[in-house]
Amino acid sequence: MPSKAAADLRELTDDQLIERADSAKEELFNLRFQLATGQLDDSSSIKKIRHEIARIATVMRQRDIEAARGASTAARADAPGTDAPGTDADAGAPRTKPGTERNQ
Repeated sequence: MPSKAAADLRELTDDQLIERADSAKEELFNLRFQLATGQLDDSSSIKKIRHEIARIATVMRQRDIEAARGASTAARADAPGTDAPGTDADAGAPRTKPGTERNQ
């Protein structure tokens, strides 16, 4: 079950995600600096920020994959002379892995 934080991130635009990622990375830098100088009170805040950065990166990667998948599907559908897999055009063709055809 997706977390509420991830669901909130999915509602943001790409630019807002990038801005939030930059802000979180800057905050992580500051927390690490505080840790090194002995000024950090709550060391668990580093873990929380790292998780936030990971959530943002995951949402951005999911969007990239969806965009690429949509573009490749559109390109296949627009290509002349090609049929979508599972149509009547390839119904009689045997399904084999490339390079496993036998010479008979």
